[in-house]
Amino acid sequence: MNHKILITFLALAACTAQTEKTENRQFVDVAGIDPEIKPGDNFFMHVNGRWYDTARIADDQVGVGSYTFLNIPQRQLLENILEEVSAQTHPKGSNEQKVGDFYASGMATEVINARGYEPVQPILDEIDGIEDLDEMMAFVTNQISRGNNSIIGMNVSPDQENSSINILHFSQSGLGLPDRDYYFKTDSATLGIQNAYKTYLATLFSLTGSSHEEAQKSADAVYAIEKSLAESHKTRIERRVVKENYHKMAVTDLDSKMVAIGWSKMLTQLNLKADSVDVRQPAYYEKLNKQLNVNSLVDWKTYLKAHSLLTYANVLSEPFEAASFEYEKVLLGQSKQLTRAQQMVSKVDRQLGFALGQLYVKRYFNEDAKKRISELVDNFQKAFETRIKQLDWMSDSTKTKAIEKLYAIKKKVGYPDVWRTYDAVTIDREKYFENVVALMENDYQYQAGKLNKAPNKDEWGTTPSTVTAYYNPSLNEIVFPAGILQYPYFDLHADDAINYGGIGMVIGHELTHAFDDQGAQYDKDGNVKNWWTEEDYAKFKAKTQQLTERYDSFTVLDSIPLKGAMTIGENTADNGALYIAYEAFKLTKQGQDTSKIDGYTPNQRFCLSIARIWRVKTRDEFMRNYVTTNSHSPAIWRVNGSLMNFDPFYTAFNVQPGEKNYKAEEERIRIW
Repeated sequence: MNHKILITFLALAACTAQTEKTENRQFVDVAGIDPEIKPGDNFFMHVNGRWYDTARIADDQVGVGSYTFLNIPQRQLLENILEEVSAQTHPKGSNEQKVGDFYASGMATEVINARGYEPVQPILDEIDGIEDLDEMMAFVTNQISRGNNSIIGMNVSPDQENSSINILHFSQSGLGLPDRDYYFKTDSATLGIQNAYKTYLATLFSLTGSSHEEAQKSADAVYAIEKSLAESHKTRIERRVVKENYHKMAVTDLDSKMVAIGWSKMLTQLNLKADSVDVRQPAYYEKLNKQLNVNSLVDWKTYLKAHSLLTYANVLSEPFEAASFEYEKVLLGQSKQLTRAQQMVSKVDRQLGFALGQLYVKRYFNEDAKKRISELVDNFQKAFETRIKQLDWMSDSTKTKAIEKLYAIKKKVGYPDVWRTYDAVTIDREKYFENVVALMENDYQYQAGKLNKAPNKDEWGTTPSTVTAYYNPSLNEIVFPAGILQYPYFDLHADDAINYGGIGMVIGHELTHAFDDQGAQYDKDGNVKNWWTEEDYAKFKAKTQQLTERYDSFTVLDSIPLKGAMTIGENTADNGALYIAYEAFKLTKQGQDTSKIDGYTPNQRFCLSIARIWRVKTRDEFMRNYVTTNSHSPAIWRVNGSLMNFDPFYTAFNVQPGEKNYKAEEERIRIW
């Protein structure tokens, strides 16, 4: 399941595992367990050690295993669908026609390569024709509506102080590297990424006609602007403070304070009606307003060319795609590009995901799974309620509010009740670039159409085939797509210990997000509103600080420290999920039994399943970027960091003082 060579098996298993009777399947991977590693020293490697030592990361991947890497075999299933529908003729405007023809247009590499950079030439020419700052901002604004964003980060979503209405939010933007920290760190790995990015920029300019010297000079100019803008960016840790990233401001005030940006003109050009907007990071827009006049128009035009090429590089001819991949190799460590078919699967899923998702659900999803998971979520809410009532640090009045919020959570399982459509988009089998742009424009119109309306409670933020799950605080909802409802997370024929330690851990995790450092600031209706007593919230903050400090002490790749403050939300959810899933498991008949399966007791199997669902192996380059940019702890610490606080784990595996991950009872951190 975790090896590249097993992808074919996985493709078949995903189709049949939920529909065929497989009671004799061995759900504990005994062969992957390393008995030489004590559970109390490193449970992640105890469970996964032998698998880890033999697993091979394919040259075209950055990792292998479960979690996000389970999307690798998922893409194979989607490729099967796309290969089939693209080879047939379908009614114009049908889902099959749109996804099939879009896929086919992207597979026509001879046509794409013959066009070179001709598709973006009109954009580059338009930039060349800009004569002043007003014309430049008009260009920037027009490109927003085409999905080509640069210095303005805009989206439409609920007002966090009035979740019944969608408003405009403006966030920091303008960078090419993954995070502001990449512009300022001076370690050798980061310097290598900086140089690879500059080389990428220079290559893009060379491919569009610049001499080597001109291209290098242009890349330096672009990088200098980005670094200047990065100075104003809040860190990922700073962006976790909800109230400090919400600043509702009158557009007239923004016009007077930030004249160069021209807020009213921008909104009028985009045909967006708003008297006030949320500027999440004002310091960025203040810096941008200043830099619009500090940097020369020539340099800004160079910057806009670069960011337009960055937007479209992966849908242009092969030399542009190759340049992009050369940079990604340094950033993530992937040594070989995905096949063209797999690249196109990702692009179709990203741009026509809910049309493709309908085909995926019809072919691969078992409705029994949706029913079973819905029942599990209901049971988990009851288990969570019991835990809230038993908390020794929270007052009764706050407990009442917490339970109200818990039962107000909306549950979405499998796929949307109401599917997003793409009726306004015409997909032409012969015009790949134009299809991409048309879908980007359609997505902008879809998002803009939400403004000043109530949030669409039927909307999904991920496609059904994706192996993921999420909690949305503004809508107070949890979402479990069809993609994650498969082994090792869930199997209709697995025993309860496996499922409660698998999908149960995920359910508990998402429920706990409603009460993590950010979620706890939202009420049951999705508004940022205090529902805590002052004393209770102080206790909660103290407990999260303990967890932050604990994860600060963990490292990966021997010396790279985790950022406890950046990952606190996910760590809180992981730690809460363990107890919630366990409480729910103990309510089942098997949870109250002591019979062994595969040689393990129910409690042991529960813990083994937890380590199994996070089984991954990644490239070092990927892990360095992950620790810098991802709000989740690496898989090894999602397992070990949580279990060291989990009392039943100590009993199940006889964990003793002196073992590396042993914590005395008073050192075990429990929040939920």
